Amino acid sequence: MRRLRWPGGQRAHGARAVKQEKVRATRVNARQDSAEGERGKAGRVSPPPAEAAERPRAAGSGAGPESRLAMVRRARRIYRALGEVYYYAHPELDFDNPFELLVATVLSAQTTDLRVNQTTPKLFAAYPTPEDMAAAEPEVLEQLIRPTGFFRNKAKSLIGLSTELRDRFDGTVPGRLEDLVTLPGVGRKTAHVVLGNAFGRPGITVDTHFQRLVRRWKWTDQQDPVKIEAEVAEIFPRKDWTQLSHRVIFHGRRICHARKPACGVCPIAHLCPSFGEGETDPEKARKLLKYEMGGQPGQRLKPPPDYPGRPAPPLGAATAG
Repeated sequence: MRRLRWPGGQRAHGARAVKQEKVRATRVNARQDSAEGERGKAGRVSPPPAEAAERPRAAGSGAGPESRLAMVRRARRIYRALGEVYYYAHPELDFDNPFELLVATVLSAQTTDLRVNQTTPKLFAAYPTPEDMAAAEPEVLEQLIRPTGFFRNKAKSLIGLSTELRDRFDGTVPGRLEDLVTLPGVGRKTAHVVLGNAFGRPGITVDTHFQRLVRRWKWTDQQDPVKIEAEVAEIFPRKDWTQLSHRVIFHGRRICHARKPACGVCPIAHLCPSFGEGETDPEKARKLLKYEMGGQPGQRLKPPPDYPGRPAPPLGAATAG
């Protein structure tokens, strides 16, 4: 009869060995079924905590550093997992054309997209085209954009870029990175937002959320946004760059916060080398969720049709409830 070798070099014989093997298999299957059941309880918008045992080995641990290939594979798994959770990921600025998106993105510096979206309806009603905004009285423009903060500098940039669009580009927003970054107040981040979402040209938007998360995930250790963009671009196909930006930024705004990440309800905790930097208790972590994840209104007054949360209220409206 076949002999079975158990851990430690011991051997079991005959019916006893078969019985022990069956008991062992039953216990393993029960543990797996239990884990799958717990994962299946969570919905798409409120993800479950990950099992600590599945977390990747941190670089420099006793198990050895993570290889480049392993990191790339893990990064792409994170991208796919975020796509399951944020299937509705989108630009969180309201806009109807490239000019509106360009202006809204410039206004979004040092404030929330929510505040920009609450401000732009009156702004675009007063200045619907670059020609109109180029001719704006600075004091009047400043008052319209005052809620977004730093309104004097922003008004100067808006009048400047509108004048450039009128004089150099026939009143239209150019669809090339090289041209966009020559406009006042427009850097690579703003240019990629416009190119990716108004022109369908892939680009990586390296904002503060994106920078924080890609470092936490050990995709890069760079601090400079341009270097971060270059290194992350090597991990993913070009076609994924814009959607990658949306998913990472969504995750940073809703779960992986700067001061206290909600690790206990993070859908990619098992893939995160920084798991444990935030709250790991699921109940406590769930209270940290923001926007639609926390049952609150989103940032857009006009969200896309598949958005699972509530639209943001107009400026001055109550946000509670």
